[in-house]
Amino acid sequence: MIKVGKKIPDVELLLTGNKTRRLSDYRGKWMVLYFYPRASTPGCTQEGLDFKDAIYKFRRQSTTILGASRDSLKAQERFWEKQGFPFDLVADTEENLCQAFGVIKMKNMYGKKVRGIERSTFIIDDQGILRQEWRGVKVKGHVEEVLETLKALKKAG
Repeated sequence: MIKVGKKIPDVELLLTGNKTRRLSDYRGKWMVLYFYPRASTPGCTQEGLDFKDAIYKFRRQSTTILGASRDSLKAQERFWEKQGFPFDLVADTEENLCQAFGVIKMKNMYGKKVRGIERSTFIIDDQGILRQEWRGVKVKGHVEEVLETLKALKKAG
């Protein structure tokens, strides 16, 4: 599993708009990569909308945002279009990205153990080095914390 201070793996991504990219394609820009359990659910929608609302602040920091879940491309496209997200979503149906970042966990849902994504966010620098991670994220106030941390990391050089 990836560790803070280490280079991230070069995983291939299937993005909304039916585009494919690799994580290495984003080198030269900082990135916020956030993982959410399921498209179009209340918490995941709010988290995406919070990133959407702050998009210009992230762009002023020359930072790309990507959201990722295990949903199908079709589900991600619907979610992306309905919410008008100004950033791409990743359809990680094969879980390659999820595995690389270690976000798959056993969770309790209605008293049953289920395998799913632990809401997590990662800041990756312009050289592809993981600089910060949050796991078990609570949505309220999270985007502001990510933005402030990003600014501090960039200022520190």
